[in-house]
Amino acid sequence: MTSSTLAGDAHHRARRWDVVVLGGALPGLVAAIRLGMARLRVLVVEEDAAARAPALSREPFFLGGGGSEDVLGACLQTLGIPMIDRRGFESDPIAFQVLLPEARVEVGGIAATAEELSAWGLAKPEKAREVVRSLEAAAQAECEAMREAPIVRRGALRSLPRAPGAGRTTRHLRGLPDSVAHPSAELTPFFEAQVRVLSGMGEGTPSPEARARLLGSPLQGGSGFNKAGTGLRALLRHRITSLHGEFRSIDCPFELIELGDHPGIARIGPNDFWLGRTLLVNAPISLVAGALEGWNRDPSPYLQMRGSVPRHRRISVHLRAQRDVVPEALARRAILVSDPAAPLVGTNAIALTVHPSERGGLFAEVVASAVVEDDPKILAESDAGIEEAVRRLMPFSQGRISRIPNPARPLWDDEAAAPTPERGDGWPGEVEIHTPGRRPVFCLPREGLAGLGLEGDLLLGWRAGDAIRAELS
Repeated sequence: MTSSTLAGDAHHRARRWDVVVLGGALPGLVAAIRLGMARLRVLVVEEDAAARAPALSREPFFLGGGGSEDVLGACLQTLGIPMIDRRGFESDPIAFQVLLPEARVEVGGIAATAEELSAWGLAKPEKAREVVRSLEAAAQAECEAMREAPIVRRGALRSLPRAPGAGRTTRHLRGLPDSVAHPSAELTPFFEAQVRVLSGMGEGTPSPEARARLLGSPLQGGSGFNKAGTGLRALLRHRITSLHGEFRSIDCPFELIELGDHPGIARIGPNDFWLGRTLLVNAPISLVAGALEGWNRDPSPYLQMRGSVPRHRRISVHLRAQRDVVPEALARRAILVSDPAAPLVGTNAIALTVHPSERGGLFAEVVASAVVEDDPKILAESDAGIEEAVRRLMPFSQGRISRIPNPARPLWDDEAAAPTPERGDGWPGEVEIHTPGRRPVFCLPREGLAGLGLEGDLLLGWRAGDAIRAELS
């Protein structure tokens, strides 16, 4: 649709913002806050199916400590999240448990994690201490490298924490220490399960640098929200609305348009336009393009960065259990490994989180997820397999645990689609967010930083927000 045909149609209604964010994934929420902090008017457009999805199923599995000494805490502080809201975080010295058939290893704290590895027979005491200390040094070196990376420097994330001892001439080299790059047979499933769950990749292996960060940062512990109905997404959304940003959901076809120099979307049916000085595509580019083509709309003038179609997705199973059937020894975050001898893919590496319930202290909300191939038969089998694995953890729970039905799957605003970086791409490489051509359209290719998991989403959103601020200044 051209600007001339739009201008000549008196039946269309147009509303304008400075930036229209298409999609509700975490990177776009971070970008929207950065834009709002610059007093730019922002509209976040979500697909109705995504907006209605249960919040717990969209929460990240692992949150860092939430203090100023880690990436998450630095972002929340610099995004201006009020202290009263940040108090909703509850620090936990245990980042998570890794549940192997013959071991239950608690990760969190250098000395404590080393003792756990030794106590469960995964490494001799001296070897365990060596592995954990070298891994912590690698993660700190990677955090320091983030400060100098173009995606961070251009995004002006000045509060990113400096690693202890930074600036010394003797510092761990980038990547994994040898003891982790070539672990023993006993330690291999322990490490591989964590990488599988913590990264945001559908398939492939994160770079050694990304693996160092994924495996080392949990040694500082974790955090979670201590009240029902709260979470990271809720925190970010509240901050956006406090900056006068708006959210709208859409349940009808649309097309990408440009009226004058203002890109945006035209809803097909209601006949109205939501326009911005800039459009930020915060959803898998290939899925947005596929939806447009399915509606007989041409995406090519706007989405020249097509990206590959995601072949994997994260599926979640939500169970509500009576609190007393949840094992007392189970941490609120756990990684469940069914068979250490098998490749740790699909439901052989399950992320399990126990949340407070809005129904009160007698109940707990249990969310389990895994990344599997996006095939209907595999999805159905994996869904049943995840539920069965969780129920095995809770013996004698018959009649005291119930399944929450799966929500409708989004067509294009699909945050569960697990991207796969092209060979050679990903952290520590640069990420291109500006689409080719002269149109003021940006995209958030999550595959570029998928190897870093949640921290990659935060850095990507930050970079996009500040890039668009510079474009509009």
